[in-house]
Amino acid sequence: MAKYMLIMRSTDETMAVYENMDFEKIMNDMGTFNEDMVQAGVLVAGEGLTDATDSVVVDYSSETPVVTDGPYGETKELFNGFWIVDVASREEAVEWAKRAPLAGPGSKLEIRRVQQMDDFPQDNEHVQKERAWRESTGQL
Repeated sequence: MAKYMLIMRSTDETMAVYENMDFEKIMNDMGTFNEDMVQAGVLVAGEGLTDATDSVVVDYSSETPVVTDGPYGETKELFNGFWIVDVASREEAVEWAKRAPLAGPGSKLEIRRVQQMDDFPQDNEHVQKERAWRESTGQL
């Protein structure tokens, strides 16, 4: 099994479509989708995010990080939320993503595998410490 993150992305146009949709229907559709993943035993986590105007950006372009309010200046796509699923393959993650109740032009789900402890050099001191921490908290 491998974990994959399904990253919700949208545009301003997508958000305008959602503003005109019935909020209860959106909640019911998302709830049903989440329930299906729970019943299938694949859902690890899932969260939505507040509006991008509530965000803070830490920019590391200079020697001292610079903190600014709000999303990046020219935002073509926003990251709105995510699911993490534990499935047998990338193809299974894609099949779950295809079922997500997202609508409107610009709605996308990006699918990326979550790295596992075994993906890193096991002789590294920090990897060993993290492995011990994950084992002590029941994550491994």
